[in-house]
Amino acid sequence: MMRGMGERARAASRILATAPSEQKDKALIAMADAIVASLGTILSENEIDVARAQEKGSPAAFIDRLTLNAARVVAMSEGLRAIAGLADPVGGVIASWTRPNGIEISRVRTPLGVIGVIYESRPNVTADAGALCLKSGNAVILRGGSDSVNSSAAIHAALREGLLAAGLPEHAVQIVPSTDRAAVGEMLKGLQGNLDVIVPRGGKSLVSRVQSEARVPVFAHLEGLCHVYVDASADLDMAVDVTVNSKMRRTGICGSAETLLVDRAVQDTHLVPILDALAARGCEIRASADVLALYPDAKAASDEDFRTEYLDAIISVALVDGVADAVSFIESHSSHHTEAIIAQDAGAVETFMNGIDSAILLHNASTQFADGGEFGMGAEIGIATGKMHARGPVGLEQLTSFNYRVRGHGQTRP
Repeated sequence: MMRGMGERARAASRILATAPSEQKDKALIAMADAIVASLGTILSENEIDVARAQEKGSPAAFIDRLTLNAARVVAMSEGLRAIAGLADPVGGVIASWTRPNGIEISRVRTPLGVIGVIYESRPNVTADAGALCLKSGNAVILRGGSDSVNSSAAIHAALREGLLAAGLPEHAVQIVPSTDRAAVGEMLKGLQGNLDVIVPRGGKSLVSRVQSEARVPVFAHLEGLCHVYVDASADLDMAVDVTVNSKMRRTGICGSAETLLVDRAVQDTHLVPILDALAARGCEIRASADVLALYPDAKAASDEDFRTEYLDAIISVALVDGVADAVSFIESHSSHHTEAIIAQDAGAVETFMNGIDSAILLHNASTQFADGGEFGMGAEIGIATGKMHARGPVGLEQLTSFNYRVRGHGQTRP
């Protein structure tokens, strides 16, 4: 079954590589329309998935990622329309130059080919990944988690309808119909050379398995151990608002802050108001010993707490001696996903930005902006923390490679 999916995806990818932008955009708009038309079906199938997850006792953060409602389905549809409105990266000239002998060289964006996306509880990934791969001229094989199998299948049916409406091959976007883990194993092997890259979206165990077993390149992040550092120069009201939003807007996403660092110089003015605001929103505070002395309502934090991605309403808190100490702490504890500094001092900001090797760095803004849509990329296929090819939000341009196109006038090399 998996071999056949790979072969069909490869055949479809050759067609997509040269498909006009107008045809791809027509498919995306038709997909968006089909999702809205299928709203009732998608929600009813999602109710089945959510009920099963609740029966299993799945955590609240997991249920939140799994749950769809009318607003989220409409947002999914609007995301497809937004992608249709983006510039087509395929064929874009990245750079060009002319050599002294008159040869003209261009570096031109080309599709990657066939992308495999392995994900768990988020059914919206079905639409986001399918649309981004299509727009960037790639075929995609989707393997959703068993917890979202009904929701993902309903969404995929709408995507297939859009492909057919635009005259594109239905196998351009395929979804693995089996929940057998062996299907994942086949994808990790590369489907007999038919899979060019894999993008895992899910928990640490899934991503770890993909990174250790995959025989094809992987775009991924293992964890989102995101930090917010409140500098001595931070505006207090801003520090409260940005920290609370970074942690509590949606606790189950990879851009949710897991650790708060406060400059010891403002511990008497900034620490308690920020922690009170977090606690008022229902956040559990796990504090280092010096923070606990100032905020006894917190729980004592262990060393492991500062290396934990909670994905829940829990945050670890510590005091640091200025920006240099914050940089050192983050570099030794972070997963290099997203970090934020709240500060008015330009020097502190530059030290923070230059000293931390994370994919996304923010100044006076919530870590929850770590999102391709918020970056203007449309929906994202994931966040990559590696340093090769793609880093940060993986959008349309990151789903392309390039080749060199050399044009001469009969030149020969002496």
